Amino acid sequence: MPVEPTLPPLSEQGMDSRGTVSGPGPTSPPYRVPQPEGATGVLVLADGSVFWGEGVGAAGTAVGEVCFNTSMTGYQEILTDPSYAGQIITFTFPHIGNVGTNEEDLESLVPAARGLILKAPITEPSSWRASSHLDRWLKARSLVGLAGIDTRRLTRRIRDGGAPNGVIARSAEGRFDIAALAAEAAAWPGLEGMDLALGVTGRQTVAWDETRWTLGKGYGRVMGPKVHVVAVDFGIKRNILRSLCATGARVTVVPATTTADEILALKPDGVFLSNGPGDPAATGKYAVPAIQGVLASGVPLFGICLGHQMLALALGGRTSKMPRGHRGANHPVKDLATGRVEITSQNHGFVVDATSLPANAEVTHVSLFDGSNEGFRLTDRPVFSVQYHPEASPGPEDSHYLFDRFMDLIARHA
Repeated sequence: MPVEPTLPPLSEQGMDSRGTVSGPGPTSPPYRVPQPEGATGVLVLADGSVFWGEGVGAAGTAVGEVCFNTSMTGYQEILTDPSYAGQIITFTFPHIGNVGTNEEDLESLVPAARGLILKAPITEPSSWRASSHLDRWLKARSLVGLAGIDTRRLTRRIRDGGAPNGVIARSAEGRFDIAALAAEAAAWPGLEGMDLALGVTGRQTVAWDETRWTLGKGYGRVMGPKVHVVAVDFGIKRNILRSLCATGARVTVVPATTTADEILALKPDGVFLSNGPGDPAATGKYAVPAIQGVLASGVPLFGICLGHQMLALALGGRTSKMPRGHRGANHPVKDLATGRVEITSQNHGFVVDATSLPANAEVTHVSLFDGSNEGFRLTDRPVFSVQYHPEASPGPEDSHYLFDRFMDLIARHA
């Protein structure tokens, strides 16, 4: 059952009458309550704030950046998205676990997320596709979780003060050294400056021919591929590869550290730069020269998420850390060329500074939440990119057209 501690007055919690954190930094009054009876899990933030709850998943501790995701579905895809490396995910939707887990809805074999935070206890599975309870799935993958806390309060803390570093811990005995956990959270360096792609990229070049899942058939195989796409794996999701194959492409996946010469030696008709975790400036130390080599070759190029950010760096642009990032399956983005608004799936904590892009880079998409850059194209080369995840796993399918646009670009420049 959820642990519902009695809270002290808001003035003692560092929050106003709406429950909003009064300040983001360590000098702000931290949110603290005494440990309630029966608490087997805890979240401790770097500023000393403490959230008690019920431990779920594996026993132990996990440190990372605490973010929130607003998606109402797809928790298994979210937990296995390599872009969440280094992060503890707070789910704002309360009913997590209701469809269980299975062996098909995996975006990677090993989850990269550090842990998860929930409002309610994990729901019993009620889907015909479920093969395991989420709690068992978490234990099998050594993922630490925490349930029974006020995720609305925590989300407001992140919204108003930025994504904090934190530690979640689970102990069946309910014994925790809060001071040590706070010190561990404060000592964690944070995502800025971190190259996390090296930890999630594949280690060798592989061929991929699996297409999207369909009811009654499962995943298919690409038949008679028309073009060859080389996908650079900075933390690529499986459904992105399936979406490329669904357009009739033969896909070769290469590690993040692959050079331009090695990519071009595979004789691609197009090159795809994938999503991934961490700071694009850190990963760009080895990826940007490779991207610049591909750009010089004239081969059509399509980038998303981290690939979009590093493409901007390769062109001389700048990226920066966002206060709270975009994470969810309900983000409205406007296509400036058509005026069409698409609802997108997003997961990023860094953003491209559109004012830093060169003159031959035309902004094509903007966020209707905050006006940040969501895409651009080059006016003199067959190159474009978007900040979001067009394969939408999970999320709406509004952006699937971008894969067809890539194939059209390849056909025009064959």
